[in-house]
Order: sequence, then structure tokens, then C-alpha cells
Amino acid sequence: MLNENIKAIRKSKGLSQEELAVKLNVVRQTVSKWEQGLSVPDADMLISLSEVLETPVSTLLGETVTETKADDLRAISEKLEVINLQLAREKAARRKAVHWLFISLCVIIAAIFAGLTAINSAYLGWDFSNPETAAAGAMLHAFEWLFIRIAPLALIGAIVGACLTRKNM
Repeated sequence: MLNENIKAIRKSKGLSQEELAVKLNVVRQTVSKWEQGLSVPDADMLISLSEVLETPVSTLLGETVTETKADDLRAISEKLEVINLQLAREKAARRKAVHWLFISLCVIIAAIFAGLTAINSAYLGWDFSNPETAAAGAMLHAFEWLFIRIAPLALIGAIVGACLTRKNM
């Protein structure tokens, strides 16, 4: 029973006889003899064996151990499934945030266009001869000049971005 338990636990830990022997400072043939039932480890070696295999001595001595590869794979696949679900939720949340960012950008650009239209801005016809309004006019003129040239491209980009990030139905 000890020999079967040593072999089953060693294999479940993914260790070869050589790797286990190195960790225990014995030769591979010693581990092979233990697993074949031709010899048994002494008390000190049994404690070292339990520490290396991270298994209680009682398990090595008495309880039958079966390889748990299927259980390990199932546990790993369940953990991966949970991680994949979390990643999918995070991706969906990011996509939704970017989608609403694009929609907000479209609304802001449209609102600025509407505001400029409502104040009936004389974009290129501003009178800069009055020194009291020249500075404000220069700032408004610079804003309008940049906005009129950049906003259409930004609006098109935002519309395309909103369309690309919408949820597929």
C-alpha cells in the first residue's frame, strides 16, 4: 500500500522518479524500489518524503490514493471558466463605456455647433477695430477656426466609433 501511495502521489504532483530522488537526496533506484515494494523508507526518510510530496505521513502509510488528474483538470477548467466570465464582463463594460463616450462626443460637438449658430457668430466677419472686444473676439475667432476645421472629422470619427462599439444584436 505504501508503494502504491508513493507512486500515485508522485505522479499527481507531476514528479518523475529522478526528480523525487533529487529532492530526497537519494538515487532514482531507491525511489523505484519503494514504488515496487522491494524496500521501504525508514522513519526519517518517510517524514522527508511526506514533506517533499506535501502529504501527511498517514496518507502515505494507510490511505489509498488515486490519481486526481481528472479532478484537477475539472477544477482548473472551472477556474478558467470563472476567469473568462470575469474578463468578458470587463470587456463588455469597457466597450459600453467607450460607446457612451463616443455618443457623448457626438452630442457635445452638435451642442457646440448649435451654440455657435444660436449666437449668430460672424466667424470671419468679426470687427477687431474695437480694442475692448478685440481680445475676446480673437479668442472666439481662434476657437471657431479650430472647431470648424476639426469638429467635422471628430464628429465622423465619433459616429463611426459609436457604430463600431455598439452591442451586436
